[in-house]
Parts: sequence; structure tokens; C-alpha cells
Amino acid sequence: MPTKYPQWPVIKYYDQEHLRRTALPLGGIGTGTVSLGGRGNLTDWEIVNRPAKGFQLQNSFFALYTKVGDGEPVMRALEGVIPPEDYEGARGAEVPNHGLPRFRQCVFEAAYPLGQVILNDTDVPLSVRLQAFNPLIPCDADASGIPVAIFRFILYNNTDQPVSAAIAGSLQNFIGADGTRGKAQGNFNTYREEDGLRGIYMQSNGLLADAEQFGTLALTTTAEHVTYRTAWANYNWGDSLLDFWDDFGGDGRLENREQDGVDAPMGSLAVNVDVPAQGEAAITFLLTWHFPNRMAWREAGVNHPQSGFQTDTYIGNYYATQYADAWQVAAKTAARLQVLEDDTVKFVQAFAEADLPDVVKESALFNVSTLRTQTVFRTADGNVFGWEGCDDTQGCCFGSCTHVWNYEQATAFLFGDLALKMREVEFLHATREDGGMSFRVELPLDKASQWSVAAADGQMGCIMKVYRDWQLAGDEEWLLKVWPMARRALEFCWRRGGWDADKDGVMEGCQHNTMDVEYYGPNPQMGIWYLGALRACEEMARHVGEKDFADECHALYANGREWIDAHLFNGEYYEHEIRPVRSNDDIFPMLIWDMGAKDVSNPVLQLGAGCLVDQLVGQYMAHVCGLGYVVDPEHARQTLQSIMKHNFKTGFYDHFNHLRSFVLNDESALVMATYPRGQRPARPFPYYNEVMTGFEYTAAVGMMYEGLDSDGLKCIEAVRERYDGRKRSPFDEAECGHHYARAMASWAAVLALTGFHYSAVDHSMAFKASDTPVTYFWSNGYAWGTCQQTPGDTGSAVELRVLHGSLRLHKLTLKGGGSVTFDDGRTIEAGDRLQCRVQKTG
Repeated sequence: MPTKYPQWPVIKYYDQEHLRRTALPLGGIGTGTVSLGGRGNLTDWEIVNRPAKGFQLQNSFFALYTKVGDGEPVMRALEGVIPPEDYEGARGAEVPNHGLPRFRQCVFEAAYPLGQVILNDTDVPLSVRLQAFNPLIPCDADASGIPVAIFRFILYNNTDQPVSAAIAGSLQNFIGADGTRGKAQGNFNTYREEDGLRGIYMQSNGLLADAEQFGTLALTTTAEHVTYRTAWANYNWGDSLLDFWDDFGGDGRLENREQDGVDAPMGSLAVNVDVPAQGEAAITFLLTWHFPNRMAWREAGVNHPQSGFQTDTYIGNYYATQYADAWQVAAKTAARLQVLEDDTVKFVQAFAEADLPDVVKESALFNVSTLRTQTVFRTADGNVFGWEGCDDTQGCCFGSCTHVWNYEQATAFLFGDLALKMREVEFLHATREDGGMSFRVELPLDKASQWSVAAADGQMGCIMKVYRDWQLAGDEEWLLKVWPMARRALEFCWRRGGWDADKDGVMEGCQHNTMDVEYYGPNPQMGIWYLGALRACEEMARHVGEKDFADECHALYANGREWIDAHLFNGEYYEHEIRPVRSNDDIFPMLIWDMGAKDVSNPVLQLGAGCLVDQLVGQYMAHVCGLGYVVDPEHARQTLQSIMKHNFKTGFYDHFNHLRSFVLNDESALVMATYPRGQRPARPFPYYNEVMTGFEYTAAVGMMYEGLDSDGLKCIEAVRERYDGRKRSPFDEAECGHHYARAMASWAAVLALTGFHYSAVDHSMAFKASDTPVTYFWSNGYAWGTCQQTPGDTGSAVELRVLHGSLRLHKLTLKGGGSVTFDDGRTIEAGDRLQCRVQKTG
């Protein structure tokens, strides 16, 4: 049906058989989220400073009233049917709101952050499209960090008669509870009308203002014809719901009730509208929240067990410094709602229409949702921190773990300012004077470097990220601020008992890493990270005028590359040469933790001769950074082909795994490590038989950088088939916890397939040349837009559009197709475009 309301882009469609696990997080960066379930239900209320999987609110839902002429009213919860898997419980169905009538047909359409639920029922005169989102605008972290979930219900009248309709939203005032601890006490609701906004404002008199669960809520609308309840009747035997349903079902309006001593009162807001025959109408609600009192790295109300510096440490929430309370969030958001939606849709539309495989768009965009979950938070000072992932009720593995966060690329290429802040935390706070970087950040920041272990891969990757983020930002002052500590972090490798104590460009020492153990001896995973860090430091040192250090870095890099290619490459892939040490006294104290081998002279938990899924992770990062090959290109290509040959597995019925299972039955995946040549250690590194999506993406992207696109796509397709809405949520790729940060490596597939690279240092931009007309999406963290190529006999016509931000450009290159230089440089502002012709070379 034609509609006057916005048509949102769609990347993935989920039918009624693929809704049970679908849960799209609605919320901003650092605000927490409530998830839109595939049926249109609201679930997982994770907005009170902590994860809360399975936290459901009583009687919180949207409902529809319809009436045609003098006929009987027809009412439905605005949700699809309950799946058969949820029919049975100790007392019958236990799904929230199970007793409400609901629509027979339901489908879900998604292009994150845009979620749409389409509801139909032959017994209901209206069909409904719910459009739900939270603003997501790359390069604008504040606009993308609003604690709001926006719901627009579009009502379609398929009959030849007008329909009187109403939608009521109901929300429990649960302030005081966070899904794990606390309870509502002394809560109260008030109705407010201000500046065209109407709604229920929820507060509490039962909490101290510094309590973790203290805050406010609001359910509001921009509509005019409103009735409301600030409380429901306090009846037993479920009659409170009965009273609400009867009241709303009488005429689509609500009459208020007395709170009558209820600590967690309900609030309801109803909007009436007439829908003309064969016409449509829309009603918009805003759900907003404001819970300012975040505490540092808390798990179930106590300190994280790995850390001793967080006792009752208030760190706050950045968003709470931007808004006074939940009502102000609603008021400010409503005032610019159209602009926020337009900019969000503009981004998603440009990305969705780009010439990329659908599964790449899906994996890249849907995993961006992790930035908005409780995995990530912004403290009151604006700094950004992250867990590795989230358990059901607490964060999992604290401290912005460097060796996990190294893999992800979404933050830097979508929100460059946030990436710079993360580097500042790593180098200006978490790195000691001797160059050792705590791979987990303690809070408050004056304790940031107190974690006693440095991770070899984590520290080297962070050095490469300094180079990447400086190139994207082009901020000379910022580089000079962090460079001294980045240099020390590299020099730390050369300490006695360190990673490269003999200073030959090869890591031989005790190397704690992302497998949560230490490797002993040269290996590709850490060794190639190190080569990348040497190259990054060489480039940065030359830029700041430290030629001697740059030359030293280059010499070490050249020697290390030659040795690794000569000694670790076995003709198929790179192996780990295990070299025990005599005793713990030969290991610099910061390099070993208690999760690895107990006997360092005969270490267990090693990789050894295995074919590791991410042995080329350092090369992956070098490509992302634009540093080129740090190992032999032919070896890199052969290694990735070997990973595909030996590690990709179709069907897991016969697969033995002694730890966690993220793949089962007839699914396909890249296994962490295989031993095609035998020689498997009796006790390999812990996760060798597992499957984890972040590592899979790293290998898949590496394949794409080598032109092995079909293999890379096969790997990504296998991942997303597992996260299909029926078996697992499409917006929750788990590893050690829900919404695992490493999975945001999926954004790098966009870079690999488009060939995108940008340097704000020399103002150069590059894309892969195409033999056919193509449109690419690009984002450098500070601006974003599209690049359209139209190839001809002698070259390509290029149209570069900036849709947001500002871009300075001196040189544009089509890799394999020539380049064009603008001697005076060009600045392209948002809404402008640059048209040029790139001549073929050779």
C-alpha cells in the first residue's frame, strides 16, 4: 500500500519461523538498551547500568483498539503469536503478556538500527507497521548516544469504512530494580504536558539519589488526543490487568486510577486517531530513561573478582551530563526527532544501497549494535570503556581488554572521536612509565595502570591502532600527545626477560595473549602483530622527526619478517615454535598470568603445529591501516587458503569440543585451530576446538584482502546463518558473553571489498577499481558518504559524495585503475559532491 510515512530500508527479512530469538537493542552509545523482540514485544530491560538478559517488566506492552461503525470493538496486543516452544511452563505459558489477544501474522524487517514489525490479522480491520529505532548517525556520538527508544505505529485501513482506533502504551515504574538487585519502593508517576509533549513521568521517593538504581523514566507522545493512567487499580487475581483491558476496550480511552500504595505503579498513555477508509494514520511514542549512577566494573553489586580498585567507585554516565532527567531527554529528542530520523535513515539507506553482498551488510551493520549495549559505556568525563561482552546479569571480563578490542573496526571508522579517547586511555593512563600496558584498565583512571599483566597481542595492536586513528583523524597535536608513550610501549618489548629481549624483530619470550594463556617461543599470531607495530612506529617516528628510531624499527621489522617467513611458514601456513624457558625468573614479571602453564620449562596450553584461524590477524590489521604486507604476500594468500581448507567445517555432529559450544549440529563454521600435520599438543591452548565469530571475521576479511572473496563470503554466510533469529539473535554474536566486542571486526569486510582507505595526514582516499558500474559506501570516522564509479574504455568517471561531515582531499586513487591529484586540494562539505575522471594507468 502506498504510504505518506517514511519508507525505511531493509537489509534482512525474518519470517514468523525466525522471530523467537530476534531481539534488536534500542538505545544509544553508553546508555543501555531495551530490546525489540521479533514479535513486537519489549524484552531485556538493560537500561539500569548493567546487563539484564531476561529482565521483563510486568504488564508493559502496546495495545490496539479498533472499532468500525456500530460494530463491536476489536483489540489486540501489538505483538505476534507466541511460538510453540514457549507454550509450556509450570503454570502454563510464561511469556510476558501471554494472556493478551495478539495478531496471527507477524514478520520482522531489519536494517540496524531500524527495526520494523508488520502485523496482520483477518479479524482486525487495521494492519500495523511498527517502526522502532534509536538515532545512529556515524561521526556524531552525541546524537547516537541518546537514552531513547522511538516507536512509530503506522495503521493501515484495508476496509471501505473509517475505523476509530487507539494505541495504549503501558509501562511499569520499576525504578529501584536493575534485573539483579534492588526493588521498587516509593515510586510514583505524574502526567505532564509541556511544549507539545504529553506523557507519564516516572520517579521514586524510595531511593537515595546516589543509589545505582536511582533514576527516572518517561513514556511520552507527540500526539494531541491523549488519555492516561498514572496508576492501575490495585486488585488481586490479575484483575488489575482485567480492569485496564475493560477500560481501554470500552472506547479506546483511559480513566485514571489511584495508586493505592503500590511501590511499582503502572503508567499508561493512550492516543486516539481516526483512520479513513483505505487510508492510514500514525502514532509515535518515546520511551526515555535517565540512570546516572554507574559504578566502576561492577558484577552483581560487587567488584569484579579480578580487580581490587573499584569499591563503590562512582564513574557516572556521559549521557546523564547532557540531560537532567528522562523528561528532558524526551523533550529534546522530540524537538529534533525528524532530523534525527532523517539522518539515521540517510546513513542506513546509503549503506543498504551500496554494492556489497547482503550478508556483508548484515554482519557489519547488525554488529554495530554492540556499541549501544551494556558491553560499552561512557563515563561522565566522556571517556569510552568496554567489557569484552556481557553475561546475563553482569559484565564479562572487565577493562576494555586490549587483545579483544584490537579486532573490532566499527568504532574507528564510524565514531573516530570515540576511538581517539580509547587510545588516550590505553597510552596516557593504562601504560606505565616503563612502557608496560595493563591490558585491562582499572577505574578510576588514576588506577588505570594497576592491572599487573601486559598482553603481547593487545599491546602491539594498540600501537597499530594509534597509527590507524591518527591517519583517519589527521590530528598532529593528538599524535604528539600519545606518541611518547606509544614509543615506550614498543621499546618495552626489548626489556630483559621480555617479548623480544634479543632485539631481533622476533617475539620469542613469554607472550600472554587473547587465548588467555601464554605462548612460549615464536608464533605467527603475536609475531605478526609485532611486525605491524614496528611498521606503524616506523611511520610515526619518521613523521615526528625521530629518524634514528624509525630506521631502527625498520631494521627490526625487516629482520623479523625474513625470519618468520623462513622459519615459521611450513609451506601451507605459519606454525608456532615452542621454546620453553628455564624458570619464571627468566620472564619479566608483567608478562605472565596465572591462567597459563604452571611449568614454564615444559609449558602446556600451546598452539604448536596447529593451523590457527587468526594467525594472520596482524596482517589483517596492517591492511586496515594501509601499511601493506608485513609478511610475504604469497605466504599470506597460501595461509588463508589453508585456513579455509583445514578449519572450515560443514556439520558439527561429529565434532568434539571440551569447552563452550557456539556452533552445533548441521551448522558450518571456521574452527579455531586444526592439526592437519599431526603433532597436536596433549593439551593445546584452551579454545582450539571452539568457534567464535570475531576470529572467523578476521580470517574472512583476510581472504577478501587476498581476492579470495568467495571463501570469505562463505565464512561470513556461515556465521550469519547461525544467527538467524530462530536459533540465536541476529543482534547478539556471543563469545565470552553476549554482544561480544570482537565481532565488530565484521566492519572490516566493508573495507576489504571496497578497498577503502583514507589518510587525513596526506588527504588521500583510495578505493578498489571496478570493471562494472558500482557504488561504494565509505566512512572514515569523521565524514561519510558514497563513491560511484562508472568505468569506460580509458578510465572511470567518479562521483564522490559527502553525506555527513567534511572531507579534505588531495589525491583519489582507484587501486588497479589509476589516480587523480588535486593540486590545490579540495574540501567537500556535507551535501556536496566531487566529480572527476580517473585515467587508467599502464
